[in-house]
Amino acid sequence: MIRLEELTKTYGKFVAVDAIDLHVPRGQIFGFLGPNGAGKTTTLRMIAGILRPTHGRIWLGGDDILSNPMAAKARLGFIPDRPFVYEKLTGAEFLRFVAGLYGHDGSAVERRINELFELFELSVWKNELVESYSHGMRQKLIISSALIHRPECIVVDEPMVGLDPKGARLLKDIFRAFVEKGGTVLMSTHTLEVAQAMCDRIAIIQEGRIVARGTIEELRKQTAAGDASLEELFLRLTGGSDVQELAAVLSD
Repeated sequence: MIRLEELTKTYGKFVAVDAIDLHVPRGQIFGFLGPNGAGKTTTLRMIAGILRPTHGRIWLGGDDILSNPMAAKARLGFIPDRPFVYEKLTGAEFLRFVAGLYGHDGSAVERRINELFELFELSVWKNELVESYSHGMRQKLIISSALIHRPECIVVDEPMVGLDPKGARLLKDIFRAFVEKGGTVLMSTHTLEVAQAMCDRIAIIQEGRIVARGTIEELRKQTAAGDASLEELFLRLTGGSDVQELAAVLSD
């Protein structure tokens, strides 16, 4: 479970995230969508503990990330939009390093590393330096590092970047299996088709505020949009109607 209460982040007079309230229950893939600069990544980085909120609270499970950060972060797997890996480590060494940050080591970690490398079809690369990995392979390694400690919640920013269609389908299946076992996934993506296909519920953020939330059907009712696609709903809610008009002109 992920819960945000009046979550706010300011930089001087600029309000990047403006008093967000959000509850993501167990057993759901929750989409967090918005145009560039809307506050998505800032919000996710606060949840991950990378940025400190100006105001508000964040709970992961039952732990407040500000008052009990170690316990809260132990519940979380974070997949950033611009991940960093140590290129002079092998893939296995990198996963051991990440597992160690969570206090895990020994034979259980080695079994988990083997499971993850097999799952992502990287077993033959296990003992190769990360600098030799392709972009897609690095993305798989980062996803593996978020799963190495068996988290309860996963927060992911642009999960499909760099993955081929097979890898993207595998990740979808992993997320679905994860939530079916009681996990929680909060996912930000610009690929609205992915969000529509994967997410149980969606929140749309615009200029630091959540302007709509719910299932696709609930969003359609909120906007009186009939059977509109998520792309059409998104453009209506974020002021992108001019984009639709331009597309119509170009298609004539």
